[in-house]
Amino acid sequence: MSEVTAEMIERGRGLDPRVAAQRRQLNARVRETRAKLTSDGTGNPIFDHELLRLYAQSLTGASPAMALLATAIGAMALFWLPARSVLIWMTLVSSGLMLTHGLARRFLAKPDADVIPRRWRKGFALTATFQGVLWATIIVMLLNEQDPTARTFVLFVLLLIAAMTAMVSATNPLAVLGGLTPVMIAIGVFMSPVNNLQSLPITLTAGGALLYFIVLARRLYSTALATLSLSMEKEALIAEIEQAKSNSDEARRRAEEANLAKSRFLATMSHELRTPLNAILGFSEVLKTELFGPHHVPAYKEYSNDIHSSGQHLLMLINEILDLSRVEAGRYELREESVSLAMVVEDCRHLLSLRAKNRNLTVTETIEPDLPRIWADERAIRQVTLNLLTNAIKFTPQGGTITIKVGWTAQGGQYISIRDTGPGIPAEEIPVIMSSFGRGSLAQKNADEGSGLGLPIVKGLIELHGGTFTIKSEVRVGTEVIVVMPAERVMDALPQLDPERPILEDKPKRSGLRITRTAA
Repeated sequence: MSEVTAEMIERGRGLDPRVAAQRRQLNARVRETRAKLTSDGTGNPIFDHELLRLYAQSLTGASPAMALLATAIGAMALFWLPARSVLIWMTLVSSGLMLTHGLARRFLAKPDADVIPRRWRKGFALTATFQGVLWATIIVMLLNEQDPTARTFVLFVLLLIAAMTAMVSATNPLAVLGGLTPVMIAIGVFMSPVNNLQSLPITLTAGGALLYFIVLARRLYSTALATLSLSMEKEALIAEIEQAKSNSDEARRRAEEANLAKSRFLATMSHELRTPLNAILGFSEVLKTELFGPHHVPAYKEYSNDIHSSGQHLLMLINEILDLSRVEAGRYELREESVSLAMVVEDCRHLLSLRAKNRNLTVTETIEPDLPRIWADERAIRQVTLNLLTNAIKFTPQGGTITIKVGWTAQGGQYISIRDTGPGIPAEEIPVIMSSFGRGSLAQKNADEGSGLGLPIVKGLIELHGGTFTIKSEVRVGTEVIVVMPAERVMDALPQLDPERPILEDKPKRSGLRITRTAA
């Protein structure tokens, strides 16, 4: 609540413009990522752009290797072709590689918003087809060669080119089709003049290899899609987490503003309510005590008693609501001092002894002797004890027993335990009674109506001291509430200085009990 200011309330529930802009950007990012996830790579521009980017990156990465391959093929072709023909072929192939490389670089440098995937996909397919035609021109130059070695060399070159085209162009199926079509036609034309049975195995092998390359390209395409899908799912998860965090921050901001508004409302209303309430209490007390003379109608005195008791109940309710609101808002200031836990419990027990006697209850008190003082807010500790004892007396049937214990915890702290023989609380209702204005079903049937704020106030005050508040209950057996103050709040008394006393000495053992019984 320290970050909440009055300007937040004056601004109302409207978002800060910067926060609103960030949320719009985040929502757009989530929608974009979801659109990527719903694409199949053929209809969504965002997803298709990623596939084209992978294709362009493959082209730029493979261009040096393909240029080196063209040089090696040209050098080997010199065994059957003149140098001029080889040089022309290498020039054409290199020009095609430069064109393809330049187109890929241009695509990678272009902003995403200016890219039209359909046009670029067709453009890449045309350049792949043109590059395939340039690779296949080696067939034209070696078509008249009858040397079996030349034919084997050409077939090997074409299959190698087909393999490279399938792997490089896998993320663009149109480019795979465009690059492999000239190679397939070239192989068919090159092998058609040979009609003997010796060429049949080679032809079948070449056809099977081309079919395998097509299947391989399809598998690579599917793998690329799966990889992109995983990447998009991760981005979507991150974006949704950020969106959830943004929503959580906005909800927390609204809750803090509402809490601050509530605190201001309660502070204002408490002043507005207490002013007429004090008048009601004062004048009703005058009427109740018949200060200016007896009433002519006896019922007036009874009515004034009811007015005065109702006013006191309303004042108590207002005080409890204000205390709870201060605790929840973190504005309850502890006025810490040296407090004897045993003395506070004894005073509270004595204060409520008459109420316990009227209900014929037996109150048993067990307090360990020589308990050191604790550093705490005495008013808060007294309020905690009174609330717990009042609940125990209110919920315990006549003739029941209430047991109060004060002592040491195993960790060196101090505790207060109050056990009663009341109706008990079902386990599923404990969270209900710990909430503001919450009341259990058995409590409503067997006890007077209350505000339902006592236990939340107790829990809040104890937690402000760094302690713990625990409820243990069993239906038709009873309830035990335990308040534990931490060890760091226990004030150990310093011993008197004695020069003859050893420096190291065991701490005296804590033993012995003081038991007091108050029976109706």
